[in-house]
Order: sequence, then structure tokens, then C-alpha cells
Amino acid sequence: MSAPILVTGAAGFIGARFVESCAARGLDVVSVDRAAHFVERPEHAGVAFGRIVDRDALFAWLADGAPRLAGIVHLGACTDTTQLDVAYLERVNVDYSKRLWRFACERAVPFVYASSAATYGDGAHGYDDDESRVDALVPLNPYGDSKQRFDRFALAEAGRGAAPPVWSGFKFFNVYGFGERHKGRMASVVLHAFDQIRATGRVRLFRSHRGGIADGEQKRDFVAVEDVVDALHFALAMPLARGLYNLGTGSARTFLDLAHATFAALGRAPTIDFVDTPAELRARYQYFTEARMQKLRAAGWSHPATPLEAGVARSVARLLATAEPR
Repeated sequence: MSAPILVTGAAGFIGARFVESCAARGLDVVSVDRAAHFVERPEHAGVAFGRIVDRDALFAWLADGAPRLAGIVHLGACTDTTQLDVAYLERVNVDYSKRLWRFACERAVPFVYASSAATYGDGAHGYDDDESRVDALVPLNPYGDSKQRFDRFALAEAGRGAAPPVWSGFKFFNVYGFGERHKGRMASVVLHAFDQIRATGRVRLFRSHRGGIADGEQKRDFVAVEDVVDALHFALAMPLARGLYNLGTGSARTFLDLAHATFAALGRAPTIDFVDTPAELRARYQYFTEARMQKLRAAGWSHPATPLEAGVARSVARLLATAEPR
């Protein structure tokens, strides 16, 4: 039996898709998350999670004779961009990650982790994954700041020679795909649009509150979860020696594009209503994101970006296959 890959956040959206892909590739895994999440989320039915370790017991398990690991893919985090409890984010997103990094250093285990495009804030400093610019970035919310703090820790530790043998951090842009239902309001607009269209035949999008940007013309770099999973495998198999990398498509699309793609996948004519962005979110709302992908492409990742329409159609097809009929 090959050495397993340890996957944190394995019962989450991206984590479950990565574990699912490992089974398809014949790779063994150790799945880390809250134990209850593996059984209470119906969208995970049929996923072969391998050995399951509760996230609160992970470090005791690692210290008590855990097997040799082929790599660590650290996806576990609080991903709620509206979470304002800084102490909680420090504990869950930063301190936990530091402990896992140090374990990877001690045991010489390849380490791949999820950062976030939220570190770029309002984009005033661009979306370039040049590490020399990291300190200038100003996230718009505590979640983004927690990801920024760990990025800075990783770079500082690597700079003093205290890094895993190979490591990479990926700044995920707007990931969408099957398996998001447990995220509730933090799920992508694809899932919300799917549910709204099936229930009412309409979609609600946030109105623009910025001059020069029409309603629905806010743009994000929407990246299919299958592309993200492929990049994570590439990072381990290549392997990527070190560093921070953007992970998106490199092409921003509007929320109107995404809504129209969802209507098309469901065979419905588009009907869209615009609602005010909640006042408490407006100061922290990103109106544009677009990954500069040159660094990861130059490192050898040649997987073609999934076009938005194709990715949405694939997501909708899988949602329909598991959804209650209407």
C-alpha cells in the first residue's frame, strides 16, 4: 500500500472533491475534519474517505505513530468571509496551519495549502502572485486577513530555512462546483441560482453600489473545482518546489454571465432580479477579481481552464442527478 496523502477539510467542498479524485487515481488518503461532517452531509454519499481522523484529534494522532505520509493537502479552514471573530479565525485558520506546517517540516512531508484571493482585498495592488508584494496587500475582511497572516508566516519560515521539503500555497479565486450545499449562504452563486431557478424560475443578484459598474456586471474569476483539484495533484506530483500561486482561470466573468449559464444548463429563459447588497457587506465587497496565472503556467501546469458555461453545465448536471425532483 502506498503512503497516504493527509487531507484536512476533507468533508468540505474542495476537500471532498480532492478525496474523490484520489480514489479515482488509486491514491490512499487520511481524511481530517469534524467526524460528524462525513455522515451528516448527504452530498458526500459514496465518497471513499479512507481513514478518518477528527480534526481536534489530529495532532495527537500524528504524535502517536501516524504512518509515513506522501503529502499534506491542507484545505481545512473557516471560509466564512463574514466571520468577524478574529480570535476564532486566528485559532482555526492561522494557529492550526502553523502546527501542521511545523509537523511537515519535522517529518519532511510535502505541504500544499489553501490560501485565498481574499488576500488581494479591493485589488488596488493588483492580482499578481509576486511574493515581494505580499506585505502590501490589504484584505477587506478578517477571513482574508487570516489567510494573509499564514502566507506571511510561510514565507518568513521558508526564508529562514524552516520549511517542508517542498511546499506551495494556492490563492483560490471563486471556486464553484458540486458539493457546496453544506456551505449554506457561503456556497457559490451557481448553487444559489440552481435552487432559485428550480423553485421560482428567477435568480436574485446583488445590485451594484459603485458608479460605472452596472447591476450584475461585477466580475469575478470563477474557477471550476475540477481545475483546482488538478492543480493540487500537480503540486504534489511535479512537485512544486516552493511558493505562492494564484489559482483561477485568468479571465474574469460577470455574475450575469454565471446566472445566464445556469439558466441555460437548466433549459430555462433568464429572469433576473437585483437586490441591494446588505449594508454591512458593502465595504468588504470585491467588485473585480482576476488571477494572473503566468507563474503557475510557467511552473508547468498546463491543464486548460474550464470555460464558465461548461463548468456550470457540469455542476448543474450533477446537482440534477442528486436533487429532489420538481
